[in-house]
Amino acid sequence: MVPDSVYVLKFGKDHRNNRVVVKYSHTWTGRIKINEIAVRLHKQKHPRIFKHEADMIKYLNKHLTKKTANND
Repeated sequence: MVPDSVYVLKFGKDHRNNRVVVKYSHTWTGRIKINEIAVRLHKQKHPRIFKHEADMIKYLNKHLTKKTANND
């Protein structure tokens, strides 16, 4: 099979190490298949690993509501 390709998206301010790492491959029809999504926020030692985008969105929404509740 084709080896995984990796896409890294860094975001946030310079002093933080926030990033999303997406490991993907291509199907035989040429479509992109996401194999793993890893999210590392605020210098976490171990990233959160998700199989689907929906799981990542749920986690980020929950994380966002906790942060906004703490800031109020």
